[in-house]
Amino acid sequence: MTTVRREAFGRMPPEEGGGEVEKFVLQSDSVRVEILSFGCIIATLETKDRDGQFSDVVLGFDTLEGYTRKHPFFGAVVGRVANRIAKGRFSLDGKDYQLFLNNGPNSLHGGAKGFDKVLWSPQVLPNGVRFFRLSPDGEEGYPGDLKVWVTYTLSGKELAINYQAQTSKTTPISLTNHAYFNLAGQGSQDVYDHEISIEADSYLPVDDTKIPTGEVAAVQGTGFDLRQPVELGKHLQKFHLDGFDHNFCLHQGQDRRLVARVFHPPTGRTMEVHTTQPGIQFYTGNNLDGSLKGKGAATYPKHSAFCLETQNWPDAVNKPHFPNVLLHPGEEYNHTTWLVFNTA
Repeated sequence: MTTVRREAFGRMPPEEGGGEVEKFVLQSDSVRVEILSFGCIIATLETKDRDGQFSDVVLGFDTLEGYTRKHPFFGAVVGRVANRIAKGRFSLDGKDYQLFLNNGPNSLHGGAKGFDKVLWSPQVLPNGVRFFRLSPDGEEGYPGDLKVWVTYTLSGKELAINYQAQTSKTTPISLTNHAYFNLAGQGSQDVYDHEISIEADSYLPVDDTKIPTGEVAAVQGTGFDLRQPVELGKHLQKFHLDGFDHNFCLHQGQDRRLVARVFHPPTGRTMEVHTTQPGIQFYTGNNLDGSLKGKGAATYPKHSAFCLETQNWPDAVNKPHFPNVLLHPGEEYNHTTWLVFNTA
């Protein structure tokens, strides 16, 4: 049985139009998750260790103010296009579009005010919550009125996130959730003792601004071969890596498939990621620097969390040989990601 509760979480600042932000608490026997109507943010995710003790395993803030200030997309749904678009530029049907540049020379996660920084309209479901918003034509430079629905449902140990969208004009779209996880519990100093595997035979090398070069490179014989579980800290040392911030290319297909697994031996917590998406960005919190005060006054230093963002491939709108990122009028964008929490 999943219970769903809604409660007030805060008010948006007047300069942001005011508006009530609500928190939705989804609870099963083994998982408790809190989701905000601001940015569809996963603010808390508590799961059991092997002794049955609950801990919150996602980074974030205690108050709305933390989320309305600048932060690295903790727990939020990002869009219209997750990840980076080179120089914030693309062409569609002979027309050029220029997006806001918010990541060096590139546009990242939807631009200056993406889906993570707006209020969504909630609807309570028997085992979850559905959020809706209309992204108007021209918002952040993107074409078309885009209707978007993000649905979170909790069944037992499994949190499902479904993304649906319809557009009035052809537009690129790639939606993901940007939760930062630490299975030892948020506020733990690093994720070096986590064991990770990713079901991917290839990955996308990037240039010095993190834009894919266009090459689809085999993981075989490289530090990107995560097909068998590796202990993260030792693996980064062995391959002299500063961390990961790369798209791993998943087996294509519309069906649900297991794409990543993380195990934390000290607590026994495991997390599996299943998805219908063609890519997954593995990010090891390389840009965290301890400057943000998180929940319970925790600080979040470099490598104190990891993200597994299911997505289309970055900059696909400018790379025809990447999976199709365009949504046309009359079509429906529909992807689901499932997070399964267990103990071993």
